[in-house]
Amino acid sequence: MVPGISTENRHACDWPDSQRFDCAERVGADGMFPRALGERGKSATRSRIPGAPARIATALALIGTGVALSACGGSEPRQDADEPSEDFPVEVTTAKFPTNQRLADTSDLELSVENIGDEQIPDLAVTICLDSCEADGSFSLRSEQAGLSNPNRPVWILEEGYPKLLEPGVSAKELDDEPTAGAEAAQTNTFSFGGLAPGDHVDPVWRVTPVRGGTYTVNYQIAAGLTGKAKATTADGSPAEGSFVVTISTKPPKATVSPNGQVEIEK
Repeated sequence: MVPGISTENRHACDWPDSQRFDCAERVGADGMFPRALGERGKSATRSRIPGAPARIATALALIGTGVALSACGGSEPRQDADEPSEDFPVEVTTAKFPTNQRLADTSDLELSVENIGDEQIPDLAVTICLDSCEADGSFSLRSEQAGLSNPNRPVWILEEGYPKLLEPGVSAKELDDEPTAGAEAAQTNTFSFGGLAPGDHVDPVWRVTPVRGGTYTVNYQIAAGLTGKAKATTADGSPAEGSFVVTISTKPPKATVSPNGQVEIEK
């Protein structure tokens, strides 16, 4: 696995002054992992977008195709030859992303994925995409405006060096000092976290800043490999996937001045 990742494309944005959001945690993927998680999230509701899971699966398959075609003259073995064609059961024990955000307020998308099977997962990968998953870039949308040299427009900006792993003894506030994790695969919506032994878990965090208002569906899907042959499933055999419905407000927060002269921002 190649260390380090590329950050999302950045575009100039006019942001208001520093703002805060009302963070509603979501444990589990509401409606997507009812048996694996054992409960439904309180805020982030299920919103399956037709075609999104299929596009994610197709993207993973294309990664494998591109890797295979890179061999010279067919004289070298396929680089996906060692990836098994089987299902690997996982459990998403944590899935959190604030469902109410404000422009320019940074927040974290957190997942925790455990290998609940008896075999090592070859290469745990997470694909993230917005709405119908047509853009290049996990936190971007594709513009239909004609004549654009780059039709991908970011909704969130991924912070430099992220995603990172939330290791034991490390708090979310200390993540900026931790090494990067989750190398981007050939398809820029997918992040690879390496092999995962039975009983182990991986806790990736994507730190992002919203730069565009509106309501969006953030989809994620877990895979057990990068070629589409090794699949991650829940205990009942369903795809290991989920989504958040997030609203980004463009309204400035209310501010008041306390008797001692301190400016207080309403959360």
